[in-house]
Amino acid sequence: MDQEKIKKAVYDILIAIGEDPNREGLKDTPERIARMYEEIFSGINEDPLSVLNVEYHENTDEMVLIKDIPFYSICEHHLIPFIGRAHVAYLPKDGRVVGLSKIARVVDILSKKPQLQERLTSDIAKTIMKGLNPLGVAVVVEAEHLCMSMRGIKKPGHTTVTSALRGAFKASSSTRSEVLSLIFGRLI
Repeated sequence: MDQEKIKKAVYDILIAIGEDPNREGLKDTPERIARMYEEIFSGINEDPLSVLNVEYHENTDEMVLIKDIPFYSICEHHLIPFIGRAHVAYLPKDGRVVGLSKIARVVDILSKKPQLQERLTSDIAKTIMKGLNPLGVAVVVEAEHLCMSMRGIKKPGHTTVTSALRGAFKASSSTRSEVLSLIFGRLI
């Protein structure tokens, strides 16, 4: 990541909006933003498949669901955050399971880049399918988009929900109903 280019760009933006980038409260802002961008866009050069390489074999083919994985990402249309939680379920094949934190790490890596919620949801499902080769994957992502909350339509508190279903979760209505009931806490 080119820290110097980011600092210069932020400095120029401050001037463009009519601010004085040399005033006390703003003089270190370009450097702070450059450091922040390195952190919040750290997923750009990371391979989410790499975290799924540690697996275990258990005598199970029962659903594994990790609910309420918090994440934040940056909307690629406005470079403003969207913040939410992901729910990820998979059905192990041949007893092949992975540490629960690895699923959360996949969400983390994929969310730390300029993103769309629809793509994020699909990419999580695609990564789990490719990395674990399970019988199926279900991903539901719920988020509030600050580009809708603080600008444009100005509707804070909204929730956008996206889902991606693969394998048995897509093919079987009972399996799909089970995972959605577990995620949302009611029969679907």
